[in-house]
Amino acid sequence: MLILFGGMVVLIFIGVPVGYSIGLATIATFTLFSTMPVSIVAQNCFTGLNSFVLLAIPFFILAGVIMSEGGIARRLVDIADSVIGFVTGGLGMCVVMTSTFFGAITGSGNATTSAVGSLLIPPMEEKKYGRTYSATLVAASGAIGIIIPPSIPFVIYGVATSTSIGDLFIAGILPGLLMCVSLMIANYFISKKHGYVGSDTRPQLKNILTALRKGIWALLAPVIILGGIYSGIFTPTESAVVAVVYSIIAGAFIYRELTWKKLQHALYQAVMINGITSFIIAFSASMAKYLSLERIPDQICEAILSVTDNKFVILFMLNIVLLIVGMLIDIIPAIIILAPIFLPIALSFNMSPIQFGVIMVLNLAIGFVTPPYGSTLFVASAIAKVQVDRMFKYAVILSGVLCIVLLLVTYVPWFSLALIQH
Repeated sequence: MLILFGGMVVLIFIGVPVGYSIGLATIATFTLFSTMPVSIVAQNCFTGLNSFVLLAIPFFILAGVIMSEGGIARRLVDIADSVIGFVTGGLGMCVVMTSTFFGAITGSGNATTSAVGSLLIPPMEEKKYGRTYSATLVAASGAIGIIIPPSIPFVIYGVATSTSIGDLFIAGILPGLLMCVSLMIANYFISKKHGYVGSDTRPQLKNILTALRKGIWALLAPVIILGGIYSGIFTPTESAVVAVVYSIIAGAFIYRELTWKKLQHALYQAVMINGITSFIIAFSASMAKYLSLERIPDQICEAILSVTDNKFVILFMLNIVLLIVGMLIDIIPAIIILAPIFLPIALSFNMSPIQFGVIMVLNLAIGFVTPPYGSTLFVASAIAKVQVDRMFKYAVILSGVLCIVLLLVTYVPWFSLALIQH
């Protein structure tokens, strides 16, 4: 365990890409401590990727990029601005609302941050919002994209633990909305302190109806995607393909903003992102296989349960560990490696695997906004052209707000399971 986890962390800290770090640590551990041939690492990499369910990931990535290029994201911004843009911190409110809408289409935190940040950070600067705060709020709102369904991390968790992905999607609705509301409240008080005012005009029914008319096809996207899953018309994987087809039709033939050149650019971006993601998933699956063969999850479970049998204390300990992991490691390998380790602990307290999945993904989502591996922080900083270390002040505040949501979801199962039970 020391060579496996310690080697991986050291390699990440010295700048080795996450996928290579996981792969090298796994190969070294197999070589030193296992009688099995090292070639089994490559076999497990292939097996880890050989899954129909995982096909949802590249298609959701592609759908998100196409929707950004095809004008859907901009129309979501217009709808949010027409409804709530007048309040104190109105543009900040639009950031959070649009991120929630866009996350309900793409399932990706980085895609949400990129699309919303590109559209809203420039106008926030024009309204005299601090560039640092604007970028940090966009990054924090991007984390909603992996909780609100459809969620790529929920797909990964479902595959890793054989849990219903459809139920996980449903379970993410209330926590995602809770994140949205909490960030909007935090934005209101920060904006009030710094004098970030809303638009000059109050919302008018005419303007709202106009924005809804122009953006109706954008709003229909999550309805079609999620409605098809929950009604049983298609699987989560098939819904990702439907999202791609829908985004092409809406962008090219309805809004007429998706040109052939933009589609080529979107395909290129999706291929690059998916190449990185698949590489990480493959080696993460191989590491998880080694952990399973050596019964390391069982040993860790026994060690934690030997410290205390208090459910609330253990859940608090798991949250602390997952928050730290989220600061250091990408969410996909973290789920593949740690879900099989920590889920048995949760099950020993009769916790639903659905609720634990939401808790785990929410923990790791907060890691998107925390250094040193805050991926949405890096995306937002690149868009706003602001140094990441300048964003830490607001990142601490907004991640603290999200931690309150985490505690509610951890200790009040209703937030995760209410919609499933009904």
